[in-house]
Amino acid sequence: MPQAANSSTRLQDNSRQQKRWRELSFAWPLLKWLWSFALTLFGLALVTFAMTRLSPIDPALQLVGDHASQSTYDAARVQLGLDQPLPIQFLRYIETALSGNLGQSVSTGQPVARDIARTFPATIELATAAVIIGAILGLALGIAAALHQKTWVDTVARIVSLFGYSVPIFWLGLLMLLLFYARLHWAPGPGRADVVFQYTVKPITGFALIDTWMSGKAGAFKDAIAHLALPATVLAFHALASISRLTRAAILTELGQEYVTTARAKGANARRIVFVHILPNVSGTLLTVIALAYASLLEGAVLTETVFAWPGIGRYLTTAMFAGDMPAILGATLVVGASFVLLNALTDLLVTNLEAGRRR
Repeated sequence: MPQAANSSTRLQDNSRQQKRWRELSFAWPLLKWLWSFALTLFGLALVTFAMTRLSPIDPALQLVGDHASQSTYDAARVQLGLDQPLPIQFLRYIETALSGNLGQSVSTGQPVARDIARTFPATIELATAAVIIGAILGLALGIAAALHQKTWVDTVARIVSLFGYSVPIFWLGLLMLLLFYARLHWAPGPGRADVVFQYTVKPITGFALIDTWMSGKAGAFKDAIAHLALPATVLAFHALASISRLTRAAILTELGQEYVTTARAKGANARRIVFVHILPNVSGTLLTVIALAYASLLEGAVLTETVFAWPGIGRYLTTAMFAGDMPAILGATLVVGASFVLLNALTDLLVTNLEAGRRR
């Protein structure tokens, strides 16, 4: 009896130990991800802080003006903490950024955080619509090119991809406005909404499609879609190029694998091989490509927003640069950079979980 009791105790201890190891094996990748994410954000904050100190623009002088007395200028430096050592200034910068205080915009006179909360939803809406269009068309084009390798379909796909990489996005935007707005009158003008709807729809979420839908005004909703279509298509063309090219390359790489040869030997046709066998295996790669395209659209929509007068964070950043508005420049840079880091980190975590689930 004592031996049976000891054996039962050992089994329970082993079970607890195995459970503990399973918990650690699940938590360890998450802890690594959090550490990597925090370290990258710290590096981003360090870069933006260095920008403030290397910039020729004096924040204190910008605050008090060129004609302020020396005592007023010195008081402004003390108020901004510029009289402290650089490590202390950096710690204060981190503390204020974590609290959501990104400073006061010189050009708008509003807190930078409030300006970003007002403009960033427009950029997210534009980039999201563009990446959805680009992902659907890019995947379709890449799959078609891989299925019809060395045919006219493959040639067209590669030409479209090359064109998407090569054409300047601002030139393409201006061309689309000239053709579809000025000549054919198929698309509305620049901006996010017609003047008729700008002051009749209450901005609740900051996303025009959601706000116009919630307002119950069908005309406003259709107008929001019409204004979004052209700039989203221009951005989508840029995303389509990278997605289609990498989709084609990933599928062609997998076509030489043994499991594809086995599937062919069993009588599977090319379409079934691609959609049933290859795409699940390259889903992690495709997800990474789409996420990177989305992140690049979030940070690279500056020219598109400028051409289409889209009131997003890219246009806000451009206006701040022309005005020498350092708080606005740094705040927008920090938010866009943090969004890029967050998207990459979440994608890495999701891809890791997908690959772990596939191995199991």
